[in-house]
Amino acid sequence: MAQPEMRFRCGRCEAAVFENEVERNGAKVKMKKVTFQKRYKSPDGGWKTTYTLDVNELPKAVLVLSKAYEYAVLANDAGENGQTPG
Repeated sequence: MAQPEMRFRCGRCEAAVFENEVERNGAKVKMKKVTFQKRYKSPDGGWKTTYTLDVNELPKAVLVLSKAYEYAVLANDAGENGQTPG
């Protein structure tokens, strides 16, 4: 599996930014994609992933998704201007 360019974590919430190559009008174009998950330990001690959030986790989810959006947009703008993000 491809490794993300960047990960943002807050508590158990995580957003990861990936760069994918897609074809548009016969040309290959790079696009940022974002995944979101919440990790937790099950009673048997194994790590599990869920997409369900407790009410108190909503601000954390918003934070990591906002950071991922900011990174993806700024990285894209920098690439169009011939600059590197950061």
